[in-house]
Amino acid sequence: MAKAVVDRDLCIGCEACVGTCPVSAISMEEGKAQVDPDTCIECGACVAVCPVSAISQ
Repeated sequence: MAKAVVDRDLCIGCEACVGTCPVSAISMEEGKAQVDPDTCIECGACVAVCPVSAISQ
């Protein structure tokens, strides 16, 4: 696996990924999800929960 990456053009700012991340690696920046690659543990939880497939690994 790889670090999670957010496609800011697809992100709708629903924050579903923020609450799902077990290590709090995702925050909101200007209404869009932002992944901290140093904190991300590559678990894929955010990828699975994103309703618009804006997060990939």
